[in-house]
Amino acid sequence: LFAFYVIFHGHYGPGGGFQGGAMLAASILLLRLSVGAERSQLNFRKSWGTPLGALGALIFAATGLLTLLLGGRFLEYHFLPLPALSRAELHSAGILLIEVGVGLAVMAVLVSIYDDIVEGAGET
Repeated sequence: LFAFYVIFHGHYGPGGGFQGGAMLAASILLLRLSVGAERSQLNFRKSWGTPLGALGALIFAATGLLTLLLGGRFLEYHFLPLPALSRAELHSAGILLIEVGVGLAVMAVLVSIYDDIVEGAGET
C-alpha cells in the first residue's frame, strides 16, 4: 500500500515510479521467499513479468510520443488531449502517467530478474 502512495505522490515529494516499483517488487520477492515460488504464483505469475514490464515502458513512451504527435516536445504534458484540464492539471496527469508506467516496469523487471536467477540456479 505504501508503494502505491510513493508512486502516486512522487511528483509532490520524494519518491516516484522507480522507488514505488522497487517497493512493489520487494513485497512480491518477500512473498516468494517466505511461502515459496509455487504458492506465490497466485499473486504474481512468472509469465507476467515480461508483458507487464513492456506495458510499463509502453505507457511511458506512449505518453511522450503522444505529446510529440500533437505538436509538442517529448513529455511536454500540456499537449495531452485532455481539454477539460488546466495546464497545471495536465502537467500533474502527465507525470502520474509516467510514474505509473515506470513503477509497473520496474516492479515487473525486478521480479523477472529474481525469477530468472532462481530458475537458473536450479539448473546447475
